Amino acid sequence: MSTLAHTTMTAARPADSGLAGSGELDRYSYADAPGAGRGSAPSSWDGAEAEIGRVGRRAAGNRGRGLHGQLVQQLGQMIVSGDLGADRPLVPEEIGQRFEVSRTVVRESLRVLEAKGLVSARPNVGTRVRPVSDWNLLDPDIIEWRAFGPQRDDQRRELCELRWTIEPLAARLAAGHGREEVQQRLADMVEIMAHALTQGDTLTFSRADAEFHGLLLQVGGNRMLEHLAGIVAAALHVSGAPVSGCDRLTEAGVAHHRRIVEAIGEGDAAESEAAMRQLLTVHPDLDHAEVGVPAPREH
Repeated sequence: MSTLAHTTMTAARPADSGLAGSGELDRYSYADAPGAGRGSAPSSWDGAEAEIGRVGRRAAGNRGRGLHGQLVQQLGQMIVSGDLGADRPLVPEEIGQRFEVSRTVVRESLRVLEAKGLVSARPNVGTRVRPVSDWNLLDPDIIEWRAFGPQRDDQRRELCELRWTIEPLAARLAAGHGREEVQQRLADMVEIMAHALTQGDTLTFSRADAEFHGLLLQVGGNRMLEHLAGIVAAALHVSGAPVSGCDRLTEAGVAHHRRIVEAIGEGDAAESEAAMRQLLTVHPDLDHAEVGVPAPREH
């Protein structure tokens, strides 16, 4: 494997993307933290008490540092999982007592959650949980929380449909803007995936896959597509189970990636787009899946 390939893989690791690395996934939640059992929980949190140990077990790298980051993680997962339902009042004093943190930590954490659309704070009303329709569902943190919660099946399907919509276009545009250094990086990712396939190394395969798709979204000259690169990277890292052909560690998946690289190198936009559509076919294990198009569903 080339030196550039190893260097690129290092740059593609989750620590740089803000996603959880393997050593961070078992970080304790507040319920498991030393001293979390001291004192009694406020009565208004009794309904969520049994769930506190279940949620909050997967911490992302960009939120897993310090009390503020852990409180955002804990409350965010409790909201997304439904343990703190819509219109639920969040009293800062009760949160501080329950999680044994200062008012400053609570206030800053609620501001982060408000920016994500999970809560709202209004004078004379206080802070309340907002309905799902108000959430920023493209926020990488919310993508992660949904992927490991009761909405994981919906999250997988929606991510699959989103990727099937935007990535073929990204592949087409990349064929018209391909630069030699980018093509080399894409080729290196395919090389890494091929090697990972022979080793049965799913983790390395998925990291190279995320780097590959992120690059495609960044090189097409479309700033809006480039903005979605982080979302696709988050989707690939937290999908939880295969949602498309590119998530499967197979020879066919590697071949489709290689075909995309060759089409970009030749400047063949139509071929690049067609190869991406074949790569993103719906996983056959999903109910009502049809090859080549997102699975239909009843509303």
